[in-house]
Amino acid sequence: MQVSTATLPELAIDEVVRSIQIPARPELLAHLQQELTQEDPDPNRIATLVSRDVALSATLLRTANSPFYGLKRKAETVKQAIGYIGLSQCASIMLGLIARKTVNTSNPLLTRFWDAADKRAFAMSLLSRELRVASPDVAHTFGLFCDIGIPLLINRFPDYVETLRLANETVSERFTTIEDQRHHTSHATIGALLAKNWGLSGDVAMAIRLHHEYEILADNITPDLIKGLVALSLVVEKAIQSYRGQNRHFEWEKGGQLAMDALGISSDEMTDICEQLHQRFDEIG
Repeated sequence: MQVSTATLPELAIDEVVRSIQIPARPELLAHLQQELTQEDPDPNRIATLVSRDVALSATLLRTANSPFYGLKRKAETVKQAIGYIGLSQCASIMLGLIARKTVNTSNPLLTRFWDAADKRAFAMSLLSRELRVASPDVAHTFGLFCDIGIPLLINRFPDYVETLRLANETVSERFTTIEDQRHHTSHATIGALLAKNWGLSGDVAMAIRLHHEYEILADNITPDLIKGLVALSLVVEKAIQSYRGQNRHFEWEKGGQLAMDALGISSDEMTDICEQLHQRFDEIG
């Protein structure tokens, strides 16, 4: 179905992908992942690692003390933040902060991009256990990274913003098909490669790769975890778009019913989910 790639030799497509310069895994992230994968991760060691980056530490504390976590006592150190909101929550926050610091661009569109990524990750984490999709940390990671290829493609292709406009306003073709036709790669492909390079789970990388291929939601081949993440991301994206006042969401028209079927929710339940998330978005700002 990715018709455009057939028009280029495979080596030429590989050259396009290499030219995008996917950033290497940051050293701090590698050290954090190494500690977090231990049988008994040491919060003190993790606090020490994070505290070496003053900007990261400050942003982590600001996030931990935000209304979302509702702390009764203000965290004044990274160690306290880990103790108050938990290691997994802090790890999720730090992953997002490191991603934002590493994958940056001066394009003003990226302010809106990161706001959506933050809301998606937060909402997916909130709903994942309730809808029996995945653990909150896995859902948060996927929500944060599923569109991470977009800023990289904005940096690489001067006309990619126009590609985004076309893809967002088309209901007859897959989003990634339009990207492939214009650039011979897609944000889903690039995002999956970054996830792999950064040591994220294989399930997260695969879900990133497939998150615009809504037909998988009805097949008997794709693992339930992958389908659940893709379906939940579409539900959350619909809630974000309606929160922003956008009444028509073309991706929802393509896969919304498949997503609801995959998650076992009705239209009325979908309305309730959107209202619930809108209220939470108001609370966290």
